[in-house]
Amino acid sequence: MLDIQRPDLVAGVAGSGTMGRGIVQVLAQCGVRTLVYDAQAGAAAKARDAIAKSLAGIVQKGRISQADMDAALARIEIVDALAAFKPCHLVLEAIVELLGPKQQLFQALEGIVSGTCILASNTSSLSVTAMASACAKPGRVIGYHFFNPVPVMKIVEVVDGELTEPWVGEAMAALARRYGHKPVRCKDTPGFIVNHAGRGYVPESLRVLQEGVAGFATIDRILVDAAGFRLGPFGLLDLVGLDVAHGVMKSMHGQYYGEPKYAPFFLSDPRVAAGLHGRKTGRGWYRYGKDGVAEKIPEQPVPAAKAESIWCAPELKELLIRLGAKPESKPGPNSLCLVAPLGRDATTTAIQLDLKPENTVAVDPLFGFAKRRTLMTTPVTRPAVRDAAHALLASDGVPVSVIRDSAGFVAQRVVAHVVNVGCDIVQQGIASPEDLDSAVMLGLGYPKGPLAMGDAIGGAKVLAILEAMQSFYQEPRYRPSPWLQRRARLGVSLLQQDLF
Repeated sequence: MLDIQRPDLVAGVAGSGTMGRGIVQVLAQCGVRTLVYDAQAGAAAKARDAIAKSLAGIVQKGRISQADMDAALARIEIVDALAAFKPCHLVLEAIVELLGPKQQLFQALEGIVSGTCILASNTSSLSVTAMASACAKPGRVIGYHFFNPVPVMKIVEVVDGELTEPWVGEAMAALARRYGHKPVRCKDTPGFIVNHAGRGYVPESLRVLQEGVAGFATIDRILVDAAGFRLGPFGLLDLVGLDVAHGVMKSMHGQYYGEPKYAPFFLSDPRVAAGLHGRKTGRGWYRYGKDGVAEKIPEQPVPAAKAESIWCAPELKELLIRLGAKPESKPGPNSLCLVAPLGRDATTTAIQLDLKPENTVAVDPLFGFAKRRTLMTTPVTRPAVRDAAHALLASDGVPVSVIRDSAGFVAQRVVAHVVNVGCDIVQQGIASPEDLDSAVMLGLGYPKGPLAMGDAIGGAKVLAILEAMQSFYQEPRYRPSPWLQRRARLGVSLLQQDLF
């Protein structure tokens, strides 16, 4: 096995674009002599200048010394031919994201480097196994997927191809730890860990929008305020670029042979065609000013209305008393009826509880009521009843979102989908539970990993939401993962691995 801590370690980096220069920077900073090659004349030198500027900014912030910066820059060597990679212990490629050129590069390197030199690819979507198939020694080929910007995003996916030898993965994981990144191990599957796990958040939010349940800004507010995500799904689409994100959604769906859980939605196609790609085009779901700041879409105003009498589900009684209401023990003929379903829509809940649907409003109880409250009407809820519920629930200043009827509200269905996709990833052995959650938190910025998110809610509740949604929609999209079903029924953590 390669001693990744050896002081004379030499690495080669092929490709000096945004990702390549970030890789060069972290390697040089951790004491590795780093050779840089780019087929485009002058590109590698420009990359070194960009790294110098980046390091100078870090020096100004007091995070490293000037001596550290000078030492790191001294370890970066620009080379004008692949042949200069001969002394390398490992070579990382960050060239164009096409299989053919990457295969050709690795084939060329095999005639230059030693038989024990590791060949690593920064691919974000290509098969590592397919890349290695062009090599005489496929066992030394591995995926090594960084995230942009490399020095800031402290995570790297270490992707084993079908023939990658164990020591190669161990060495590359150790290298990540040497420069302060978290290595997460995964199998060579479409989307690896992070892009795969991301199939829960945005696609299900698009489905909610497509159904007319709520507007995109309302969906964003609910998932940020109530569920705790840093950025709403539509703000995220604008940041990434709808053209890029939609392409990934279609690719993942295709690579998994039409798996319903990953289905994209047609709302994106016309917007991509119209150039509504997000921040980079000045308009996506939101409009952006010259300063890059998104427009502010106003909240629904709080109506001036009051219910004469109120009945509520037990889960809501404490909240209503705190708001000054006096819930009745039984609903009267004109009572505002507030229910708190999990996974079910307001219509189904009203019918099951023998309530008048025109007097019924549902309140999402899943994430508590401290930061935002979501109200959901049936198709026949009277406007006066809806307004009275809105006014009451907003009376202490907590913002309220009012949505149309939906099995699972917004936050319930989106978060349950995120958890369920994560459970499938570990069920398939793509990644360990710990690596999945670490990858999602570091790579996607979620408040918790999918499995910890499920544990915080309660596996049994997540399962109940999905089962109710599957029953309502009659679609395999919402079928619960075996991993979730077993652990929820056993009452153990979703992070619990099989003991054998």
